[in-house]
Amino acid sequence: MKIKKIVALIASAVLCVGMLTCNGRFQKTVQAAELNINLIENGNFNKDLAGWGNFITDGGIGEVGLEDGAIKAQVTNCGNVAHSMQIYNDGFKIYKNGKYRLEFDVSSTIDRKIDYRIQLNRGDYSAYVEGRVNATKEVQKVSQDFVMTEENDTSPRLAFNIGNVTGEKLESHSIKFDNVKLILIDDTGVQIDEEKPKVEEKIVLNQVGYKPDDKKKVVFRAETEDRKFRVVSAGTKEVVYEGEINGQAYNEAAKEIDSFGDFSSVRTPGAYRIETDSLGNSFEFTIGQDVYSNVFKDLVRFFYLQRCGQEVPENLGGLWSHPACHTDLATIYDTNQKIDVSGGWHDAGDYGRYVVASSKTLADLLSAYENNKAAFGDNFNIPESGNGIPDILDEAKYQLDWLLKMQEPTSGGVHHKVTCANFPGYVMPQDEKEELIVTPISTTATADFAAIMAMGYENLKDTNPAIAEKYLSAGEKAWTYLEKTPNSIVKNPAGIITGEYGDTDDSDERYWAAAQLFKATGNSKYDEAFKKMANTKIQTGYDWISVGNYGNIAYLSAKDADKNVTGNIQNYILNEAQNIIALAKNDGYNISNGTDYHWGSNMQVANNAALLTEAYKIMPNEEYLEYAKEHINYCFGKNSLGKCYITGYGSDDVKNPHHRPSIVQGKAIPGMIAGGPNKNLEDPVVKNSLQGQPSAKCYLDNSESYSTNEVDTYWNSSLVHAMAQLNMN
Repeated sequence: MKIKKIVALIASAVLCVGMLTCNGRFQKTVQAAELNINLIENGNFNKDLAGWGNFITDGGIGEVGLEDGAIKAQVTNCGNVAHSMQIYNDGFKIYKNGKYRLEFDVSSTIDRKIDYRIQLNRGDYSAYVEGRVNATKEVQKVSQDFVMTEENDTSPRLAFNIGNVTGEKLESHSIKFDNVKLILIDDTGVQIDEEKPKVEEKIVLNQVGYKPDDKKKVVFRAETEDRKFRVVSAGTKEVVYEGEINGQAYNEAAKEIDSFGDFSSVRTPGAYRIETDSLGNSFEFTIGQDVYSNVFKDLVRFFYLQRCGQEVPENLGGLWSHPACHTDLATIYDTNQKIDVSGGWHDAGDYGRYVVASSKTLADLLSAYENNKAAFGDNFNIPESGNGIPDILDEAKYQLDWLLKMQEPTSGGVHHKVTCANFPGYVMPQDEKEELIVTPISTTATADFAAIMAMGYENLKDTNPAIAEKYLSAGEKAWTYLEKTPNSIVKNPAGIITGEYGDTDDSDERYWAAAQLFKATGNSKYDEAFKKMANTKIQTGYDWISVGNYGNIAYLSAKDADKNVTGNIQNYILNEAQNIIALAKNDGYNISNGTDYHWGSNMQVANNAALLTEAYKIMPNEEYLEYAKEHINYCFGKNSLGKCYITGYGSDDVKNPHHRPSIVQGKAIPGMIAGGPNKNLEDPVVKNSLQGQPSAKCYLDNSESYSTNEVDTYWNSSLVHAMAQLNMN
């Protein structure tokens, strides 16, 4: 439901003037014009299924499509629970005391019962209204009036549960729904309870702080006549520096006017604020040589807290401690075979474990270690701390050992992932009790595995030669599988709803694998394979779906690499760096996203910083390092929202990430970076809240916003990679 601001359009229609309540929210009555409007997007299915989704879990098998202007579900297997198959709509709001009417048409090719409900779309998923209908071949018109007795819900779900509703076994059949309506028929006593609009920060900078010799820039986010700014000691209130405000410019991505200041000459360690006459004060920040040490350590320590299959004791895990989880044998999809795949890291805000995602994560962490060993000590407060081995290698080994379990021992192919059929509710990891399912082998997973096993060998051969040799052998076996197996298109198999990590082209993964295996072994067959691919196309990317840059960096550092090929790679990296610099110079916050803020945009910010550091190794241009650091400054608060995107750091940090242990415990694990702005608005919360916002501001610090506020191991690793390269540790 999109509340229409009638006040702005028809002043005479205003029934009540909003007033600020003691809880910091605004309350308004609903305007009469909102009565008798269908709140369900695309309830008549005239053209497509826009606004609708389907959910299949726990044994349900089927598919959903459009037929004759209705939504049709083909139910092959009802599964084990009512919601084993579900059709849903999320894009509306309902308000306390409102009287609503839910209507829909339904028919089924067999006589069966169907449940319908409007529910809380989180927590215990309790129903605000629910009912059951006996569906037959004849189209029935269902209508139910109800009063919303709970508090306002701005992101509920309308669900039709068409799975195993009664426990009886049903033959394959189809169900159709049409003319779905939800109408507010009486708004007596309804109040729209809206968050008080956040006062935008007018002065934004890196809230964590700066090293003394860093370039230090501040952005003023408003049209202002102020021409001077002051740097003020937070302790003594003394003005330590006065600078000029320059360069007023329009920022297209944020739809705002930005001006700029430079206070690089302030080098004395301490806590400071920046102020102007009309714009007020910035958040406090620190200047100091070790200003990044704590946040860097927590960014790295996050991986330990994501461990699966192992107890995380209270003395190490604090609020987020838990017993060993996901230790049951897992079933290989569409077979009766069970295997042990315990261990590894929970990928993100859920508890899935994915080969392609974690290979990217490991590549970042091991690259960070290779480039800055001094950043990684043996004191990150994990179980292996104090064993004489850098903790980052211990952490990498934990994940690499899990990856070994995902390799099919005969063929060398690697299974794509292990998850339950669906995402869990908001529970701690030990409370996800559904069956674990290992999905089929994919060539993308196999190639990533080959690459990261070679990389694991390179990094662990001095501290643990026996396991390193095992990694290399497994990587070479995976390559043998690839030599015999063409590209496989990756999609979730039927009945699996968890993260797909889909891919249609494994050429970049093979490219990386060949380069990494050549670096590890010196074997000419890998060199020839890589050169053949590189001479066709220089692959790109530091993402899980495009991993070419990992192959580029591996080949550049390989002994006896072909000079013509390395020259082409270097030229590519320098060209990419120049593109990044050009975008950054044209951006108010000196980053390179342009207006393209997509899912995980903060990862792209960190990845581009890392690429600039690689360009600097080829051509020592100080601009590369300067703008790489500006990308990190953006993550720490120098952005259009004035938000530090890392939990637990800065004055306005992320407090409500989409991360199940953090949600359950009511407090975020420190040191997690949120995905960041996503102009595509890909979850119900942001769809309902951020329509019309500029792309750089399409973000909500809300635990339900999985498309902007989830966390992920490979987002953390991207930031660790960039910071280590920049000595920001």
